[in-house]
Amino acid sequence: MFVGIDVSKDQLELAWRTPSGLKRERLAYQEAELQALVARLQAAQRIVVEATGGYERLLVATLAAAGLPVVVVNPRQVRDFARALGRLAKTDRIDAEVLALFGERIRPPLRRPLEAERAALAALVARRRQLLEMRQAERNRLQTAYEAAVRASIAVVLQALEQELARLEQELEAQLRACGVWQEQFRLLCSVPGVGPVTAQVLLAELPELGRIGRRQVVKLVGLAPLNRDSGRWRGRRRIWGGRGSVRAALYMAALVGVRYNRRLRAFYQRLLARGKAKKVALVACMRKLLLWLHAIVKTGRPWQEALAC
Repeated sequence: MFVGIDVSKDQLELAWRTPSGLKRERLAYQEAELQALVARLQAAQRIVVEATGGYERLLVATLAAAGLPVVVVNPRQVRDFARALGRLAKTDRIDAEVLALFGERIRPPLRRPLEAERAALAALVARRRQLLEMRQAERNRLQTAYEAAVRASIAVVLQALEQELARLEQELEAQLRACGVWQEQFRLLCSVPGVGPVTAQVLLAELPELGRIGRRQVVKLVGLAPLNRDSGRWRGRRRIWGGRGSVRAALYMAALVGVRYNRRLRAFYQRLLARGKAKKVALVACMRKLLLWLHAIVKTGRPWQEALAC
């Protein structure tokens, strides 16, 4: 049995693909309904849910806690699958049916869900990112605000954001101190010149596969693997795309610092420039090199040593 669940704020649209045919159902998105649903999904081979900006988290956490094979997929991938089938219309009911069919035909791989502690850490990291964006937006408004009342209002908001950011940083530090494994991994990541506490926290929270999977896999997961664009005799430029944007952004800032203060990374960057590579291309290569170093450090449990860096 393959199940597709389209999630909205107040309701769940379900499609069940069984040997006897396709069944549809609509449920209220409530805790009691979810607990009853768990008992009915024990025979499911795949339960496919789209990432919907957070609405799916309660559903996924409930199903994963019950040991059910739930998979969260990229909405763009499912939409492309629907177009390939010629299903251009889009409703909640159609989306649920397509998700169920996607699970049956594609069999998306099951991934281990985030532990409750790591999910809490990831939520704090995401919240800090939101607050930083809000602070930058207010700072930009302050530059063009000339009325005293408006400037005073922005100053109040900025002060509140600074206080909340400081409180959030303390909460993040407390989360890391509470887990000995995280504390050790945090120390190992920060041993690399160019990698600071923010980058290390993002990697711990949003890249739990670091040190656990293959080198090529982790590069593809982050979105730092150059992808081919060839057709016949035409050879397109290799580009990176997809992957985990927040992790890639953190590595970008770490690489910017690393090409200045990390001797080995700076030498690698300069070699690429000497070969005629564009600065942006060289910097992306440095991000990839840095990621592989970090991957090896977490995997081996050994801190950064320039003489042993690959």
